[in-house]
Amino acid sequence: MLGEHIPMALLMLLVRLVFIKFPASADEVQMRVAFQGGEEEEEEGKNRKFPEHELGTGSPFFPISHSEAVWENMARMCVKTQRLDVAKICLGNMGHARGAKALREAEQEPEQEARVAVLAIQLGMLEDAERLYKACKRYDLLNKFYQASNQWQKAIETAEAHDRVHLRTTYYNYAKHLEATGEQSLALTHYEKSDTHRFEVPRMLSEDLQALENYVNKMKDKSLWKWWAQYLESQSDMESALKYYTLAQDYFSLVRVHCFRGNVQKAAEIANETGNWAASYHLARQYESQDEIKQAVHFYTRAQAFNNAIRLCKENNLDDQLMNLALLSSPEDMIEAACYYEEKGEQMDRAVMLYHKAGHFSKALELAFATQQFGALQLIAEDLDEKSDPALLARCSDFFIEHAQYEKAMELLLTAKKYHEALQLCLKQNLTITEEMAEKMTVSKDSKDLSEESRRELLEQIADCCMRQGNYHMATKKYTQAGNKLKAMRALLKSGDTEKIVFFAGVSRQREIYIMAANYLQSLDWRKDPEIMKNIISFYTKGRALDLLAGFYDACAQVEIDEYQNYEKAQGALTEAYKCLSKAKTRNPLEQESKLAHLQSKMTLIKRFTHARRVYSEDPKEAVRQCELLLAEQDFDNAIRHGDVLGFLVEHYVQVGEFHMAYRYLEEMQKRIPPMNLSYYVTRQTIEAVHRGVGVPVSQTLVPEQIRHSSMENKEVEEEVADEVEDP
Repeated sequence: MLGEHIPMALLMLLVRLVFIKFPASADEVQMRVAFQGGEEEEEEGKNRKFPEHELGTGSPFFPISHSEAVWENMARMCVKTQRLDVAKICLGNMGHARGAKALREAEQEPEQEARVAVLAIQLGMLEDAERLYKACKRYDLLNKFYQASNQWQKAIETAEAHDRVHLRTTYYNYAKHLEATGEQSLALTHYEKSDTHRFEVPRMLSEDLQALENYVNKMKDKSLWKWWAQYLESQSDMESALKYYTLAQDYFSLVRVHCFRGNVQKAAEIANETGNWAASYHLARQYESQDEIKQAVHFYTRAQAFNNAIRLCKENNLDDQLMNLALLSSPEDMIEAACYYEEKGEQMDRAVMLYHKAGHFSKALELAFATQQFGALQLIAEDLDEKSDPALLARCSDFFIEHAQYEKAMELLLTAKKYHEALQLCLKQNLTITEEMAEKMTVSKDSKDLSEESRRELLEQIADCCMRQGNYHMATKKYTQAGNKLKAMRALLKSGDTEKIVFFAGVSRQREIYIMAANYLQSLDWRKDPEIMKNIISFYTKGRALDLLAGFYDACAQVEIDEYQNYEKAQGALTEAYKCLSKAKTRNPLEQESKLAHLQSKMTLIKRFTHARRVYSEDPKEAVRQCELLLAEQDFDNAIRHGDVLGFLVEHYVQVGEFHMAYRYLEEMQKRIPPMNLSYYVTRQTIEAVHRGVGVPVSQTLVPEQIRHSSMENKEVEEEVADEVEDP
């Protein structure tokens, strides 16, 4: 009794699974009616009244039928409701094994509609399946569906519009269908569209040879021509076969057929004209079988079958041809040919060359040493690199040293990473270290060949050698790589490359290097280049060399006095010098105090002179009195030039008409200043006016007039220098 109730319980559970989620509808009513007894009772089911609590709950009071029609109707409704879990149960109860398997395989599809469409197909609901495939845009499956349902036009349209990846397959399947239905013309067209006509059309037309020949001639396709030629050859129609082989440009087959027919000369012409490897090889085999060795070697070479050509050359003592062939062949063939020459004991240079070309350097060198082939040794050494055997490299370098080939020996030592030996050879033989050689001798920081200390020592030795050879830039580079920036700066200073010196000092940021650069720049004509003056001041300041900077400001002040007679700017430069020197920390405080006192004295005297010239327009007598007092000062010569003060007094007395006083100061000027330099301080007109005033003729030594340094052409330079002094 329990076994009879199990199906009923399962059915009740199934009904609940289907309807518990959805409200009552016409579809559900249909399903319940179908559950009761089939489609013939559907109308009665629609009119039947169900209690409200039974609708949508799957009441156990339903009378349930166990026929397959009920399960099929249930499965069809599952297509509409997309309940695949219920559909599996329905298919199982229907005994629809194929449908259950298809539904199980469809679970791999990501789209729900695609899986439901499989169910619809199995139940014969083709329109629903088509609709579902379109809804989820699975045009590949839709294409297969159309093909399976014999809707070829729709399948092709779908493939052309949405599924082009399967377009050729669709054409091919349609062509197979057309061929099966006897529509060969349409099938041929679609085989062409699927690009399978080269095989399928000859197969399809194999029973109609005339139609097949017409098709081959019409298509003008090399593959079809070749196929047809092979067919004709199989039928012993050699003339026609040759015609179609020619059209197909199948030179190998042409040569093969001509050789078969005994027309070897024609075959040789084709092989030579076309250069086809297969044709040449076949012809070479023919010539070899006929003992025409030279022709066989020639065509083996054209076919690039060098090993066969080499074999024939060795067997027939064709040594000259053997060498050429070996050089064109593989390394294995080269070594084989080299062994042949070595065993014969003749033409050992060829053996050395072949071993070398094959990459067997050790054997090539051994044979070259044994036979004293120096030219070959040089060629071999050029191809040696860091991957070569170090012992081999050392042996080669010793050989070149013995024969005074020092540069070649040095290159080999560097290749063998024997840097110290290479450097010693360079020093001993006074070889010039080129940039390339220096770079080869430079060991990188992460190298395991040398320790860091040894690496730095080697770099300094290279730099020392470059210094002795006058290659200061290379020495600078190597000293820098060794971490010795002071030596690098000294080497750069010797080069005299101002631009690089300034740059190197800027990037080094070391006190000593700043000072060295500033000292070097002071040796240049900084008076005419404001940029150099800027760098001098900057480097002394960065190097904290305030005493040296003070000396430079003092020199600037002297330039302003000597070159431009600009005591105001000189006063500013001396003020800066005093500030720097007072801040400087020197080893000798007494000397520092003495220098400060000297600067203070100069500043005081210059200040008095500039004051006198400034107040001259307001109080000439006071200005003259101050100048006369300055002439009596003890340190006057160290601060102010006599010519400037005396010239000032001469000009004054000429203007006021006191020519005797002017003459007296002019005579004193002549005692202190060479006559040729008088025009620096007083004009020629003033000198002549003084002499006329006292009635004394002008001396000839006073006639030449010198060009004054305060001319207009120097005005711009004067202003630039003044700006640098005032704004360090």
